[in-house]
Amino acid sequence: MKKFVLEALAEDVGRGDLYALVFEAQEASANIIAKSSGVLAGEKYCDVLAKEEGLLITWHKYDSDTFSKGDLIAVVESDSHALLKCERTLLNMLLHASSIATLTRKYVDIAAPYGTRLLDTRKTRPMLRVFEKYATRCGGAVNHRMGLDDCLMLKDTHLKTIDDLSAFMAKARQSIPFTSKIEIEAETFEQAKTFMAAGADIVMCDNMTPEQLAEVVLYKKENYPSILLEASGNISLETIEAYAKTGVDAISSGSLIHQANWIDLSMKVN
Repeated sequence: MKKFVLEALAEDVGRGDLYALVFEAQEASANIIAKSSGVLAGEKYCDVLAKEEGLLITWHKYDSDTFSKGDLIAVVESDSHALLKCERTLLNMLLHASSIATLTRKYVDIAAPYGTRLLDTRKTRPMLRVFEKYATRCGGAVNHRMGLDDCLMLKDTHLKTIDDLSAFMAKARQSIPFTSKIEIEAETFEQAKTFMAAGADIVMCDNMTPEQLAEVVLYKKENYPSILLEASGNISLETIEAYAKTGVDAISSGSLIHQANWIDLSMKVN
């Protein structure tokens, strides 16, 4: 986190803030104000920047809190050089993370009443995975895989390389860590049945209609109740309720991150 924050600041500062060459530093404070409604994320990262640069941030809203237009998010105090040097980096982190958290909360609010967990995906911007997945958590989602090393997922591309699934599964159980799960992507009801029988811990139902998914859910409950089912593929705010109603264990969506539109926050110097 510290490395990420300092690199973000260095990107903006370059060889040095020219303002600091012109005008002497003075004591200053600024308010971070919400100019639209949303869910806050980024507080933890801003605190790291504050510690490194000598800022004092008094938070009035915290990670996962909702806010409305006009709300005071935080008060930042420091000398004017440090405050103005860090302004854009602070706001960018809050804006990026809070925008993801805000969209995520909309999905969660729809799915949660049905007992369905919302998962993020690996569709993250390069080098921003931890930051963006942190933001989805602030919005109420559950993290899916952080990378290729924490769950063996066999997608359609992997399955094209496997001739004998039973032999592969037997070898996988001997090769991967004891606590690691195996998830297999199914595009049809028949595939889902095959992968359950093969010993998958999780079956991802990809690009199925809610009606097709409901059939898989019923089969799973009657035959393999311990297996988890995940729905994925082109799930939107308009369709997620239909998928959640099927009783599927979890729904994953890359849209939480790549479809998030920036909310509006601003910093006003007092």
